[in-house]
Amino acid sequence: MAKANEIKYLTAIKQEKRAKKFCRFKKYGIKYIDYKDAEFLKKFLNEQGKLFPRRLTGNSLKFQRKVSEAVKKARQMGLLPYVTDLLK
Repeated sequence: MAKANEIKYLTAIKQEKRAKKFCRFKKYGIKYIDYKDAEFLKKFLNEQGKLFPRRLTGNSLKFQRKVSEAVKKARQMGLLPYVTDLLK
């Protein structure tokens, strides 16, 4: 017969909690997104130059739209490439 210290129960595996996503623009009070700041806009692009979706960046709808407009404007001005292999 098994002793008390030998009995093992099946329990759910503890998973780490992810940090809650937040809109950095609301948190830090950023009201204007400058299209001339290419390094800041690169944070919202993946390696191919595509925009990250809201669910990954944590931006609110209002600021995600502003970011996409700024990226489009920067691409048109030649500050950001439309497509690339290794952006970062």
